[in-house]
Amino acid sequence: AFLGPPEVNISSCLNCINVTIKLPTSHVRKNGKLLSLIDIYGKLDYDITLKTLDGEHKRPREKTTEEVFNTVIEELYPNRNYCVSVMVTASINTHSIPSAWKCVAADSVARQDYHTVAIAGAVCFSLLLAGVLKCVHAGCYILKKIPLPCSLV
Repeated sequence: AFLGPPEVNISSCLNCINVTIKLPTSHVRKNGKLLSLIDIYGKLDYDITLKTLDGEHKRPREKTTEEVFNTVIEELYPNRNYCVSVMVTASINTHSIPSAWKCVAADSVARQDYHTVAIAGAVCFSLLLAGVLKCVHAGCYILKKIPLPCSLV
């Protein structure tokens, strides 16, 4: 029987991608209960393939004993598109179907946060400047009501 495909979701972080993987369901039942792949195999291997403009890069094989888990792919270039596909295999069953490609731009969340901070800063600066101008404007009217000494005229 073929394993897979796993369910894969990705999100971007600062120079990295967070990959959440949910193992495929099995069709094996024991005493009427549907067994998970972890129940059957105990431990599974997974391979992550990262696709960029330069081509496909297979990451080192890792192991899992969890149904849902995540891993972070770090040291990526910001503002570049990355696509991820995951394949799950077991030591006694190497037949598997890889997940569909999921794509995201690294660092997009950080850029969005940067824009939010920049806009908030601009609004605060504008309000501060408007307050100062209002005070100066009010000050001029106050000073006009007080007669100036002859030496200053």
